[in-house]
Amino acid sequence: MTPDKLVYMANQIGSYFTTDPQPEHARQQIAEHMKKFWAPSMRATLIEALDRDADVEAQLDDLVRQALIEHRTLLLGSAANA
Repeated sequence: MTPDKLVYMANQIGSYFTTDPQPEHARQQIAEHMKKFWAPSMRATLIEALDRDADVEAQLDDLVRQALIEHRTLLLGSAANA
């Protein structure tokens, strides 16, 4: 799946959780949703694109970008330190 499609999907997830009055809880929920419903390869592709491509970073909603950064270990597991 392309990074653009993953960004679109991630932003849709983020828009659902944006109504949470506690941003830290919303970021946790976004990460948990991705962990539960996205394949590891999808999570890895999106985070690698975030690390390497300023356009991807700019396309991600702030809440989603922060969730990916804060919960990298949850999303990538042991690959987060590679």
